[in-house]
Amino acid sequence: MSATRYTYLGPEGTFTEAALRTLPEAATRELIPMVSVPAALDAVRHGDAAAALVPIENSVEGGVTATLDELASGEPLMIYREVVLPIAFALLVRPGTALTDIKTVTGHPVAQPQVRNWLRAHLPNVLWESAASNADGARLVQEGRFDAAFAGEFAAATYGLQALVTEIHDAENAETRFVLVGRPARPAAPTGADKTSVVVWLGEDHPGALLELLQEFAVRGVNLMLIQSRPTGAGIGNYCFAVDAEGHISDRRVGEALMGLKRISPKVRFLGSYPRAGVTPQDVRPLRAGTSDGEFMDAADWLARSQDGRI
Repeated sequence: MSATRYTYLGPEGTFTEAALRTLPEAATRELIPMVSVPAALDAVRHGDAAAALVPIENSVEGGVTATLDELASGEPLMIYREVVLPIAFALLVRPGTALTDIKTVTGHPVAQPQVRNWLRAHLPNVLWESAASNADGARLVQEGRFDAAFAGEFAAATYGLQALVTEIHDAENAETRFVLVGRPARPAAPTGADKTSVVVWLGEDHPGALLELLQEFAVRGVNLMLIQSRPTGAGIGNYCFAVDAEGHISDRRVGEALMGLKRISPKVRFLGSYPRAGVTPQDVRPLRAGTSDGEFMDAADWLARSQDGRI
């Protein structure tokens, strides 16, 4: 395995590359752009890279399905870190192009909902066609296949384009969350401001089936930060759920919730426990009474004493 190589959703000039370069270790790694999320993750699975950075959630569009589906299927991988990057688009064009010259535009599918209102107001008659990534859209504009692309302003120099309009976003404070993914190993020690990600498969369909899964977290005071359904491919009505929960797998409340899921779900895939981006232990809400590690240990000790007749 190449311990010095990281892959990411390419080509050069993507928001994913910009997010990856915020990591301190990126300065000492060979950063390899890949054509797709599956390709970036498969490089890790095959031992060609130590880790891959891929987008997983957008504050406007929600979960990135390509990443969620890849993490739920195939050879298991694990999340070790997350990066949250503010997102604003620039309209990149070939030099000399005016707004009135634009008839076709491209960008990543996740970008379109974030600029839809701007397009309606300024370019209502353009034809949109999706690209593999925003930077790939910029490359297609460079090649003359489209008139304009929505991408990061930083991609303009890479592809010999100019930013005709900058700071385009329909929603203020739009962000995308990226995850650094590697081969499974022991999670890093808890920091006090952690997140645990799993994929849970729904068993026999019956009233309250999803509620039963959620109750495993609720009764132990574990807050959920994301829950998104994805089809399993086994037919209409068959779903799995990507879940992000506050806390670390070594926390008693989180570990017992995961054990509860394992008892009632046909399949649970652990995706990792890792530090939350931009959050310190002081930022984390206080635990609900009865859900701290000490209180779980006291309850276990009480049960043991009761079983031994030491009431």
